[in-house]
Amino acid sequence: MRTVATARAPAIVERGGLRIGFLQRSSVYWPTNHEASARGCGIAVIRGHTAYQVPAHKTRPEVPPMNRPGIPPIILTWADRAYLAAFADDIARLRGAADIVVASCHWGLGEEVLDYMREIAHAAVEAGADVVIGHGPHYSLPVEVYRGKPIFYGLGSFSFHTGHGGHRHGDWIGMMARIEAGEHGIGEARFRFVRHTAANETVLCPLADEGAALDRIIERSARLGTRLVPQDDWVLLAS
Repeated sequence: MRTVATARAPAIVERGGLRIGFLQRSSVYWPTNHEASARGCGIAVIRGHTAYQVPAHKTRPEVPPMNRPGIPPIILTWADRAYLAAFADDIARLRGAADIVVASCHWGLGEEVLDYMREIAHAAVEAGADVVIGHGPHYSLPVEVYRGKPIFYGLGSFSFHTGHGGHRHGDWIGMMARIEAGEHGIGEARFRFVRHTAANETVLCPLADEGAALDRIIERSARLGTRLVPQDDWVLLAS
């Protein structure tokens, strides 16, 4: 039975003389017996919490003052402390058994990088992860370099022919990451864009054809303190 201990266990593969360890968590899941427990099967999760705050203070130019009826709330998110601590403990333990540690997180809502996502990603790096890979919302999201480690908050759609309800999705764009790794850890990190064809094929995209997507990711990644440098058809992450 896949109990919580089994669900939290890492996977380790050996390639090129390196032991690469993977840990997966999901913050987007059904609350009806989807989460693994001590007695039941399921998946390993990090619970996320949401609060809606009345904007009592004008903290951003785009937020109007409180004296306007109908003003929307500020949405706050954060990771559950106990689940986050368990995730960090598992990464630290895996750090001793693997040369490269990859944290994989299923999360997200639309095209935003929410606070709880950054909280989880940073905690993973602080605990010993070399790379953080995010997925879930099917959008290509900003990237960040934190303490010298790459964080891909959302790789978009690499291969996703049909979605919920069996409906075919449009021409969604994805990202293929490439990380240089060796016995001394990871080096350069970069990505390039991919798209999915009507024939259910994933194809590499010339960077010159994806100017709008590139500009959007460059601008939004800059807000996270990360500079992106186009190199041929690849995009290099620079802190």
